[in-house]
Amino acid sequence: MLRFDDLQLFVRTAEAGSLSAAARLLDISPAVASAALKRLEAQLDARLFVRSTRSLRLTSQGELFLEHARLALQSLEDGRQLLAGSKVGISGLLQLSAPSDFGRNTLLPWLDEFQQTHPQLHLRLLLGDRVSDLFREPVDIALRYGAPEDSSLVALPVAASNRRVLCAAPEYLARHGQPQALSDLARHNCLLYMLGGRVYERWRFFDGKREHSQSVSGDRLSDDADVVRRWAVAGVGLVYKSWLDVAGDVRAGRLKVLLPEWQGEPTPLNLICAHRAQLSTPVNLLREFVQTRCAELLAHGPWHD
Repeated sequence: MLRFDDLQLFVRTAEAGSLSAAARLLDISPAVASAALKRLEAQLDARLFVRSTRSLRLTSQGELFLEHARLALQSLEDGRQLLAGSKVGISGLLQLSAPSDFGRNTLLPWLDEFQQTHPQLHLRLLLGDRVSDLFREPVDIALRYGAPEDSSLVALPVAASNRRVLCAAPEYLARHGQPQALSDLARHNCLLYMLGGRVYERWRFFDGKREHSQSVSGDRLSDDADVVRRWAVAGVGLVYKSWLDVAGDVRAGRLKVLLPEWQGEPTPLNLICAHRAQLSTPVNLLREFVQTRCAELLAHGPWHD
């Protein structure tokens, strides 16, 4: 197993361009530093530096390994800060953006609980369904469904196994009947919403082996996901939404899951930020908290039945 202090020495040496300089920074003797570097190279079975009497530079293998070593050290430091934060409490302002439906109906009570545990923390919550909110508004992080289109953003999984589910209110089903097959959706009033500025009118389902894409239509459309869910609860039509958004309605009997033999399309929830430097102790604690609550809801998803 690689030792933390050996990795630290390797990174410091690469940054300083000198083994003796790295030894001084870490307050160890040159002999100890040299032994540590040799030990790391032996464990990796790779030469990390080209050394001479006057210079030291990374080999190609060393350059490849450097970023991984930095990430490993940063991950350990994040873990240390997380533990420290859970012991001494956290404070300051945490600015968060979240989808409208998930934010209002699922996340909001979780944030109340989180803030009760950390009363010195101030929250600023912005709700909206457009990813661009992350750039236009002064937020630290955003919770968003799906991977960001901008590959430069940092995306960390919060609810990777989340899926969409097909639902309707009992009142709607009493009036119009319950679909028995995906093709039946063509004769039902399907409540539509917009994703990325486009109407989401082709609903995808999976049976474990193949994908089926069903075109749908309806008399109502909104760019606010919470509005669409409210229409469904009111008995206006069928809705195809994230399980995290409708789990509470399903468990309360306001909505019923339809065609459970078909899995809805994956809709992972991610925490997104512009830079890893934004992953502060409050952010990491909140991510862990929301991840745990999401896991509790996902454990009761219809695809587990």
